Amino acid sequence: MSLGAVTARSLSYYWDMDLIALAAPFFLLAIIVELIVDRVRGSGLFRANDAINSLSLGVLNVTSNYFTRFIQFLAWGFVLQNFALVDMPLSWFDASPRGIALWVAAAVGWDLCYYWFHRFSHEISILWAAHAVHHQSEDYNLSTALRQTSSGFLFGWIFYLPLFVIGFPLEILVTVNAINLIYQFWVHTQTIRRMGVLDYILVTPSNHRVHHAQNERYIDKNYGGMLILWDRLFGTFEDERDDEPVVFGVRKPLANWNPFWANLQVYDYLLFDARKTRKWRDKLGIWFRRTGWRPADVEAQFPKTSQQRDQLQKFDARPMPGIGPYVLAQFVLAIAVTLGIARIFADAGVAGAWTPVLMLWAQLWTIGLLNEGREYAVRAEIVRLLLVVPLGTALLPYAKWPAVVAYIGLSITYLAYINYSKQLDTESI
Repeated sequence: MSLGAVTARSLSYYWDMDLIALAAPFFLLAIIVELIVDRVRGSGLFRANDAINSLSLGVLNVTSNYFTRFIQFLAWGFVLQNFALVDMPLSWFDASPRGIALWVAAAVGWDLCYYWFHRFSHEISILWAAHAVHHQSEDYNLSTALRQTSSGFLFGWIFYLPLFVIGFPLEILVTVNAINLIYQFWVHTQTIRRMGVLDYILVTPSNHRVHHAQNERYIDKNYGGMLILWDRLFGTFEDERDDEPVVFGVRKPLANWNPFWANLQVYDYLLFDARKTRKWRDKLGIWFRRTGWRPADVEAQFPKTSQQRDQLQKFDARPMPGIGPYVLAQFVLAIAVTLGIARIFADAGVAGAWTPVLMLWAQLWTIGLLNEGREYAVRAEIVRLLLVVPLGTALLPYAKWPAVVAYIGLSITYLAYINYSKQLDTESI
């Protein structure tokens, strides 16, 4: 079988058997349940703007995967076809003792590779530039789990190549990858404290809270995906302490709700330093050096200052009064559109998905602007409604124009109403 055929077959299997997509409704249900529990307890673990930003990044990750996923599949298929040490047919992975043992070996092997990928993603600048997205939230709840990068496809696939050299079928590894990611969802919570003996074996909420901390004691610890045993084995384990509460987030705060800037922030920092340094060795090396390293000449000219953690204030912009219900309604619609795009992609492939994806991305961008309370946010949203939506809709053969016109009309009417209310409030002061 040719490389192209192997890649196509594997991609088809991935999209047809996408366990993460199947789990998505349960993710959203779990987030709603945790939100209700949070409100009942009055814990204050959820902020609407932060949660929407995290979920927007999840949507951006899912939709960008339609156009980037083939890169890693092509690489994996090439290695499997040309360098596999053992030919493992799919028939070996059945319910027999041998089959179960192979499934376990694949899952454990994937988790080990994930540990090293995750660890290097914190230790090497260019990898951290992608992974930082997942850590930018200053809250910690189940919505944080869906906060994923859109540039991880660039290098992440490299760390799993040993499994393909061994000869594990691509379809099997795709499945255990999905199981690994689904498992990691539930550990992003503060509602579960300790879990006894499981804290010593598995990645649990307590163990993973440590990983998301910026405290000096906790930083760069607990990299495991499913098994915390790797951290205990390789010396990167740290236990959560009651006398040192976790401070979530990154040391250079994102300080906005723009999902696109969230993906570009660290790349921008690295590019700035690479441009400013005089040494060509440093211009290249900065991307592959230890996270946080800066050329001496750049550090001297543009020193970075960090705020004391006990003085940190969570970013919380003040949007226009009354915009909250509108933003929530638009985001719910964005989720529905995301589900619709999945169906479009299944039927029409990449060519059919481009237009609705770009429309969705424009919507995520303006949602971020509205949540931030930018002066031009309402104008940008109106431009989207009057230009992007009609233009995009015109390119979609299944578009229902009466519904589109009603959507645009109701949206602009509400924006005009809250803008008028704001003017009245200003005049009355």
